[in-house]
Amino acid sequence: MSVNRGIWRTAALVIAAGSLMMTGCKRLQATGKPPLPEVAVVVVKAEPTEIAVELPGRTSPYLVADVRPQVSGIIQKRLFDEGGDVKADAVLYQIDPAMYQAAYDSAQAALAKAEASLRPLLSRAARYKELIVIKAVSQQDYDDIVANCDQAKAEIEASK
Repeated sequence: MSVNRGIWRTAALVIAAGSLMMTGCKRLQATGKPPLPEVAVVVVKAEPTEIAVELPGRTSPYLVADVRPQVSGIIQKRLFDEGGDVKADAVLYQIDPAMYQAAYDSAQAALAKAEASLRPLLSRAARYKELIVIKAVSQQDYDDIVANCDQAKAEIEASK
């Protein structure tokens, strides 16, 4: 019996809903005209506007200057500001002078060595000059000592 009651209740609800829908349709048919839709009006006129668009991108400078030391060595300090103006003949870096001091000392030692080797060659050339006159030494020995003197003088100039 309870199953029949459930079916009757469902059927009654369906009939009631259908009659309500039919009543609503009859009202629309009775008036005949659907309601007028509401319309918005916009007046169009020309005026300047700014168009702004945000796009992803990357810029690159049109002028790039790399500041590098023109000598080799260990840089101890940078004496300019990144992105700042640099004037001509301005000191930009402080470089460790130890390597340059060692090269200078080595050049001074080479100069002293070349000057020291020239003295005995000059005295020997002077002696050979006297001995060549009396044919006590060969012409070849004299030419060799003169060439050695010239070579020592050239080493001195190169060391300077």
